Amino acid sequence: MTKGKNGITYADAGVDIDAGNALVERIKPAAAATRRPGVMAGLGGFGALFDLRAAGYSDPVLVAATDGVGTKLRIAIDTGHVDDVGVDLVAMCVNDLVCQGAEPLFFLDYFATGKLDTDVAARIIEGIARGCADAGCALIGGETAEMPGMYPAGDFDLAGFAVGAMERGAALPADVTPGDVLLGLASDGVHSNGFSLVRRVAEVAGLGWDDASPFGAGTLGEALLTPTRLYVRPCLEAIRAGGVHALAHITGGGLTENLPRVLPETCGARIDLTSWALPPVFAWLREAGGLDQAEMLKTFNAGIGMVLAVSPKRAEALRALLTDHGETCVTLGHVTDSPDMIYEGALA
Repeated sequence: MTKGKNGITYADAGVDIDAGNALVERIKPAAAATRRPGVMAGLGGFGALFDLRAAGYSDPVLVAATDGVGTKLRIAIDTGHVDDVGVDLVAMCVNDLVCQGAEPLFFLDYFATGKLDTDVAARIIEGIARGCADAGCALIGGETAEMPGMYPAGDFDLAGFAVGAMERGAALPADVTPGDVLLGLASDGVHSNGFSLVRRVAEVAGLGWDDASPFGAGTLGEALLTPTRLYVRPCLEAIRAGGVHALAHITGGGLTENLPRVLPETCGARIDLTSWALPPVFAWLREAGGLDQAEMLKTFNAGIGMVLAVSPKRAEALRALLTDHGETCVTLGHVTDSPDMIYEGALA
């Protein structure tokens, strides 16, 4: 007769299924708060269902986007201020969707870590839910991956996936022509791009994340973790009002690389750099890092997080609409008939 012996469990290998189940239960209310027309089931299934007809579409085209938060996560992990990186994750995806003319419908997240801390994970996913609610899309699913040996203690990674829709024939960009007015919407800081350079500048300046911010209130880490602004609702209202020909989300590559993505190959832009004031965080980065203007404009948003190319006849009305919806909106310049980005003046 063979003697029995104790077997190794999954928990012994470092994966706590019970903790994962507890996380799902905790985040269910946050996900439920994002429910919108079209959602057909809550969390817990092998897949998530969404009814486009119930969402109000008759001949829809789907649009999908995926993104992460980048090395901004390093600051969140090092400081423990993780509550808003979920907002960043959502914003990086849904702000891209609206540039195609699409309304964000639903969102899924991927959270990976070496050892699941239920409280930390819940705070992150609750932030994702807040971002979804702000953007009008539903958090309908996701994946929490506990992978021992893959991440150092306390580290995690995030990815997000957003799906939106528009009626056939409504895709942007469309009808961009020379003379179109460029409206810029202010950013809320660095957003979620360029943080490898941000971290390098902080190192050169001899500053830690717990040191006082040199450009605002609170610590440097807290100031840099200001979440990415969500532009979805105001931009959708502008699109529905008519006259919007293109939108460009100003992410990695700055104005220099992102605005040309939505312009015809024969067109460029003339931008007046004196039309807005450089926010304090960027003034600090420029000074502390010795960054020249070209580097600022191709690495950071430099204070402009979204650009709309609009019909000249609709420019003033759309600027007023965007302002009424809480945006700080400036006239940056116009589309030109030559494929160059021309900057006039200097960032001040």
